[in-house]
Amino acid sequence: MTPEDIYERLRTIEDPTLHDDIVSVGVVEDVEIESDTVRVMVGLHAPFSPDEERIASDIRAALSDLDRDVELVETFIERIGEAEETLPTVKNVIAVSSGKGGVGKTTIAVNVARQLTERGARVGLLDADLYGPNVPRMLSEGGEPQLDTEGETLYPPEREGITVMSIGFLVPERDAAVMRGPMLDSTLQRLLTDVAWGELDYLIVDLPPGTGDAQLTLCQTVPVTGAVVVTTPQPVSTDDAHRSLSMFGDHSIPVLGIVENMRTFRCPSCGDTHDLFGQGGGERVADEYDLPFLGAVPFDPRIRETADTGDQVPEESEAAEAFRAIAREIANGVGTLRRRELDL
Repeated sequence: MTPEDIYERLRTIEDPTLHDDIVSVGVVEDVEIESDTVRVMVGLHAPFSPDEERIASDIRAALSDLDRDVELVETFIERIGEAEETLPTVKNVIAVSSGKGGVGKTTIAVNVARQLTERGARVGLLDADLYGPNVPRMLSEGGEPQLDTEGETLYPPEREGITVMSIGFLVPERDAAVMRGPMLDSTLQRLLTDVAWGELDYLIVDLPPGTGDAQLTLCQTVPVTGAVVVTTPQPVSTDDAHRSLSMFGDHSIPVLGIVENMRTFRCPSCGDTHDLFGQGGGERVADEYDLPFLGAVPFDPRIRETADTGDQVPEESEAAEAFRAIAREIANGVGTLRRRELDL
């Protein structure tokens, strides 16, 4: 048994989105054989994405008849630590954005973080809306941030298994965070780089609406893996979604896809459905830009109710299934982006 024998077996495995074998696209980075172990170094960079779980399972299946243990070694942390000084322990930074306020962007960010955590990923959530921080209310059960003895590093609390940071933890609940651009820039930089995030598979950044200082600071401070743009179906929202897409394009940040929120309301009394804000606006934006449509979230009063109380929507609800599907699509999109980088 030689490394080339292993490579030949692995060439029979197709990448589910790049549609070539995993050796040719660079997913298999090296193979080592010891007396009782075959060690495969793999470039799988989106932990707990369904596509990458399938690739890992296919690798083990292809080598299952060997009289040796099979060990998959993920090589990402070492390489990104050498390449990036900022957030070296965070594998993927995902920006959640919207062109206008009131479209449910924070609701999407919080529930995607929850669902990725449910899948087993180590997830952080940064509330980057310094003027209107809502994450502390939506994730209300848990600790508070702690400052180290030197007063330089913040240790964020963990809520529902998610590492969370927000300026809402640092100012009194009803006080305004009044700051001009330079102060906003320095404050957000501190929340990004002076927080002990620890080892994370995903850091979700809930951006404020629009295309202003916070967005520019994020784009210029940390290596953003990809962005998610949230809109409602109506044109006044999709018009602003175009502006968000333009901003990310100007900064060469890939867009993972479009989420449409508040699509359809199902009357709990009669069962009739009503498209209160129209229908299909998010899909039309995705089609126009040739981007993935990540999913639609229904207009469900329980989403609002549970956001206000810090609870999760009922697990069996249509809304919960929509959040699960969107989280899966985001993780798959991150994996595709990372594997495509290997194939360049």
